[in-house]
Amino acid sequence: MFLINEANGLEDAFFLKQDQEIIEQLQQIKKMQQNKEALSAVSGISNDHVLEKLVALEIEPQVVAALVAVPLILVAWADGHVDAEERKAILAMIEKHGIADGSVEHELLENWLEHHPEPKLFEAWSHYIAGLCNELSPDERTEFRDELLGDVQAIAESSGGFLGIGKVSGEEKQMLEKLKNAFVAAAAQ
Repeated sequence: MFLINEANGLEDAFFLKQDQEIIEQLQQIKKMQQNKEALSAVSGISNDHVLEKLVALEIEPQVVAALVAVPLILVAWADGHVDAEERKAILAMIEKHGIADGSVEHELLENWLEHHPEPKLFEAWSHYIAGLCNELSPDERTEFRDELLGDVQAIAESSGGFLGIGKVSGEEKQMLEKLKNAFVAAAAQ
């Protein structure tokens, strides 16, 4: 009798462990779906593959809202530091894009201005751009690209140089080219 009860206990424990693993997997799938829906609502992206990539990169919805400012941050950090003029110009631009002082997005951008963001931020931004470009007409893509890259160019020119000469560093020029190439890659998809 004792062996039967012990065997039943082992069997129950085995199935309990399997049930817990299945429940955890279902919870992860549900969380992923909720994150995809939230990311879609914030970004306007409906492409499942792009949304899944953003979830896999662990990009939160509030980060997506701030992704429009990522190129500004990246070009400011291109030469290894963000100076006062770049900071001032970026904060003015993000308010123009509707990111209000005191919001979670604004705090995130402030953090990126203080601490160099991780390299995966550019990758996340590239996927965001690819997904967004899929949702826009060719004319809308061109308009969006030109406006964004114009803002980025303004940040690159906001400090440095002497009498207007050498305002954009070599590192900033490289970052500008990298950002332009992200749009080229997005249009090719």
